[in-house]
This record gives sequence, C-alpha cells and structure tokens, in this order.
Amino acid sequence: MENNKDYERDEIFTKRVKAGKRTYFFDVKSTRSNDYYLTITESKRKIKDDNFFYEKHKIFLYKEDFAKFVEALQDAVDHVKNDLMADFDFSQFDVEPEATESNNENNKFGEDLKWE
Repeated sequence: MENNKDYERDEIFTKRVKAGKRTYFFDVKSTRSNDYYLTITESKRKIKDDNFFYEKHKIFLYKEDFAKFVEALQDAVDHVKNDLMADFDFSQFDVEPEATESNNENNKFGEDLKWE
C-alpha cells in the first residue's frame, strides 16, 4: 500500500490526447531526489476474445533531452507538412483544446485509461 502513496506523489502533471483509437498520455513525474522527467505513453484499445484490453508503449524522456526531442519532432512534422505533403490542408485536423483533466464528468472511461 505504501508504494501507491509514493506513486501518487511522484506524478506532477498529466495531459491526455485522444486520437481515434489511440490515446496519448504526457505525464511529468518526479524522482525521489526531486528531479523531473516526462513519460509519453501510447495506448491503443484492442479486442481479444470478446474482451478489450489496452496495448501500450512508453517512452521516458529526461530533461537533458527535452530540447533535442522537441526539435527533432518539429523537424519531422515540418518535413511531412512542407516537403512530402505540401498541398495537403492540415488545418482540418486543428481541434479545440480538450477540457481539463479535472473535468472528467463526460469521460465514460474516466481513469480506466490511466496505468503505470
């Protein structure tokens, strides 16, 4: 039981991004020495034997890599948008920001999508 208390204390911030059948979680966590890191988790709902489960993949991103990661991600996105698909209208994917995490009243899964 003590481990659960430690877990709840080390999560500082979370942002959920729903994307079709996938959900992405961006979680800021702290270490015991009060250092911070980011986990990026992809969750995909799958069905097996009439039951559903979540397949998940997680990336741990440490503070010393933040700038390099963001720059590489932006470069890759820009390459797709500007070089590979310059004629495509990406504005159709622009969406309004979701309600804050504290407003889960309309989320029928609630915290079921959260895991460690």
